[in-house]
Amino acid sequence: MPEEAFAMKSKKKIKLPHVYTIAFMLIVFFAILTWIIPSGQFERVEQETAAGTRMVAVAGSYEPVDKVTEDGDLRQGLFDILMAPTKGVQAASDVVAFVLLIGGSFALLNKTNAINAGMSRVIKRLKGKDILMFPIIMLLFGLGGTTFGMSEEALPFYAIFLPIIMSIGYDSMTAFMLCFMGAQLGYCASTVNPFNVLIAQGIAGIQGNPQLGLRFLWFVIFMALGIAWIMRYALKVKKNPLSSITYNDDILKRQEFSIESAEQMADVPFTTRHKIVLLIFAAGMGTIIWGLLKKGWYMDEISGVFLAIGLFSAIAGGLSEQEMAEEFVTGMKDFTYAAVIIGIARGILVIAEGGLIIDTILNSLATMLSGVSTWLYTTMMYFVLGGLTFLIPSSSGLASLTIPVLGPLTELMGVNPEASVTALQFSNQIVNTISPTAGMTVAGLAVCKISFPQWWKTCWKFVLLIFVLGIVFTAISGYIAV
Repeated sequence: MPEEAFAMKSKKKIKLPHVYTIAFMLIVFFAILTWIIPSGQFERVEQETAAGTRMVAVAGSYEPVDKVTEDGDLRQGLFDILMAPTKGVQAASDVVAFVLLIGGSFALLNKTNAINAGMSRVIKRLKGKDILMFPIIMLLFGLGGTTFGMSEEALPFYAIFLPIIMSIGYDSMTAFMLCFMGAQLGYCASTVNPFNVLIAQGIAGIQGNPQLGLRFLWFVIFMALGIAWIMRYALKVKKNPLSSITYNDDILKRQEFSIESAEQMADVPFTTRHKIVLLIFAAGMGTIIWGLLKKGWYMDEISGVFLAIGLFSAIAGGLSEQEMAEEFVTGMKDFTYAAVIIGIARGILVIAEGGLIIDTILNSLATMLSGVSTWLYTTMMYFVLGGLTFLIPSSSGLASLTIPVLGPLTELMGVNPEASVTALQFSNQIVNTISPTAGMTVAGLAVCKISFPQWWKTCWKFVLLIFVLGIVFTAISGYIAV
């Protein structure tokens, strides 16, 4: 297809709203729900879990709450809607700060050109077999997701892999898929991830991860399917660049990020300064992995290490003080879009929490699930958790809210309570894969400058496949004898 015809065809497609618009529309929608859905709350108690101390709901303790009292009105109005983005940014301030600092730090690293120089050596050695990198990258991200819950930690890699993957003939969608789906599929098929499996098991009173073998099998299946899907997509795009849904956008991205071709990258000199910078980067990443696994580090500690990587790399790369300051500011500016959308998406939860409708929705759904067959129960529970994910993207937050209710209910139904854990791990992260309220999804797309419509069109068939597999795995988990 000629390039002009492809551009004309693209213009005829229906354009969906911008992701900022979608998030704001959802804020308005949930504000309206606070006028319709009764308010209510579960009693909550403090409980030690695998991911730390959390407030968990007490099953059977739900009580309705009056919408209007002397203390205020729970119905969310126009001014609440207008304040929701601000409150959302404040509520997600740790993630927003993390994203901005990562942007500044990686701008310093990229300015040294060490990554491009290092990749030039890799490209020369692969000699056209660069597709072989993909399974390795996917497995590394997948192992991070399934073990320590890699999610926010993957964000810096979008900035690293985007120019590399595009320089060797693939598109920006391929770069996003490699970073995002590797960690996401690993998170879905968690084995010992403390932020969904272990915390949910702890709340449900399940000891010893009894279905660990099954969880490992599911991890292998998900990773194999993900690798096959991404490699098939990547090879199709490399064979026919015009088939890429981001083709027109990538022309501008190559100019914006000064992305060179593989042939040009192969000629980049690899100096001693470049080697020192890459050693600093490797040491920093090793430190982060050690901190995650041994010290329970989170965003503050990881941000500190990435800032150290950026500063030491800039010094080793020969950047002046003025260059370092200017590049850091430029890097933060490039990541502002991603940081702000995280806060706006969090505003949706601010509205729902302000109207006290989340517990009402949960209580109604739990009541609806009682008294049905095992397979229908596990399937309905799966959909319930998937729907609640739009309100509560956090897996640990969703576990703290729902498992105290669904865990005992599952056991009362004569179903293995592990089914509630399995339903949580799969439905939560699969829905987050396409959800405009999932902070890391919108942030990754923003860094790669890919729109939600482009992502939805690319992934919907694959997401539907793994969503159905999640339903099957949840049913299997429920049928296994305790």
